[in-house]
Amino acid sequence: MAIHNELGKKGEELAVEFLQKKGYKILNRNWRYKKAEVDIIAQKNEVLAVVEVKTRSSNYFGNPQDFVNEKKIKLLVEAINEYVVSKDLDIEVRFDIIAILKNKSTFKIEHLKDAFLYF
Repeated sequence: MAIHNELGKKGEELAVEFLQKKGYKILNRNWRYKKAEVDIIAQKNEVLAVVEVKTRSSNYFGNPQDFVNEKKIKLLVEAINEYVVSKDLDIEVRFDIIAILKNKSTFKIEHLKDAFLYF
């Protein structure tokens, strides 16, 4: 596996642990619909959190969250619409980003709630 893939996988593991410690129940990981992949679908109270995880080894080219582009947002929204409809859910949906920055052997985790608007 390529180093960047290993870093991404480690980032997702850290994000799951982080969310669980904050009281979120993990419903799905790497849920796919058409061309979209949702990293984490979690629930806390009456909120469905759709979480995109971005992990980087450096912020030289920008912060991890800067790499969630408009195309990715549209794919996430389409996928979650399908998820909510197919599971007949009546719940508030929120789109979050967990940005993880690796610094030597430590990781800095930032949870950005309501990270982007959708329409």
